[in-house]
Amino acid sequence: MISLKALDLFGFKSFADRTRFEFPAGVTAVVGPNGSGKSNVVDAIKWVLGEQSVRSLRGKEMTDVIFAGSAGRKPLNMAEVALIFDNSTRELSLPTDEVQIMRRVYRSGESEYLVNGETARLKDIRELFSGTGAATEAYSVIEQGRVDALLVASGRDRRVVFEEAAGITRFRTRRAEALRRLERAEQNRQRLADIVGEVAARLDTVRNQATRARRWRNLTARLKVLRITAARQDLAGVDAAVAAVETALAADRQALAALEQRAEAATQLLADLANAAEACQPKIAALRAAAAAAARREAATAATLAMQRARRDDLDGEIRRDADALSRAIREARRA
Repeated sequence: MISLKALDLFGFKSFADRTRFEFPAGVTAVVGPNGSGKSNVVDAIKWVLGEQSVRSLRGKEMTDVIFAGSAGRKPLNMAEVALIFDNSTRELSLPTDEVQIMRRVYRSGESEYLVNGETARLKDIRELFSGTGAATEAYSVIEQGRVDALLVASGRDRRVVFEEAAGITRFRTRRAEALRRLERAEQNRQRLADIVGEVAARLDTVRNQATRARRWRNLTARLKVLRITAARQDLAGVDAAVAAVETALAADRQALAALEQRAEAATQLLADLANAAEACQPKIAALRAAAAAAARREAATAATLAMQRARRDDLDGEIRRDADALSRAIREARRA
């Protein structure tokens, strides 16, 4: 028979610090004054075993089990409870001497179950403890007021507790699951029969459709062959056109090479002419200087010539005046 070895709590209700309860062989009692958290220990055991009723846990929401803070401590964002069982007798279907069941809930509302550190479902945990007396509705967890409720309960309610103690609840659960599977199988069989009836009614239509589909497939294959043949012919024409274009392109490339050679020769000739013109620049400059000097000399000569001509004109005038004076003098001398 399995036995509870320890209970670890962290952030669950009043247990803000990580707290561990050891349960050695024999009877263990949790004693304390009112309000010290004794009921929270029972709530933690029920909660980690999968209790889903928030009212049973004395709260309004599942996140109410998280430590809400106090005057000297901030509230926590997570609650965690772990139960450690002695499984040396292999009462639980796990190959370990100890089995740890853990449940966590976060302030965001997310929660998770773990069995020996691996993520599990609530269904897995309930199946694991079914028939062992360690379920949430079993006789092993009886909180305050539950004894009176059992004493005044109906025979049917007490029978549930006795069946759990006798270990037959697991088999009843499996039987109920098997019946549900059989019911689903019967529903699937009925749906399959309906489908078969519908398919039989549509068989002629499907056959006609299959005939048309085969004809369409044959015509499609024929069309594919024709398209491939036409594509091959088009490809041959394209290849011929490409060959002609490549021939013309080769001729154009040759002509371009010849033009490039001529352009290179013309460029070289132009460079030679530029060099020759540059070499002639000093001579041109000297000739321009000589021409400028000759122009200056010509201008000076022209000015001198103009002065001489003016001087000659003046002398000619003086000679004419002297000749006139001489003629008058001669005429006057002859008159005398």
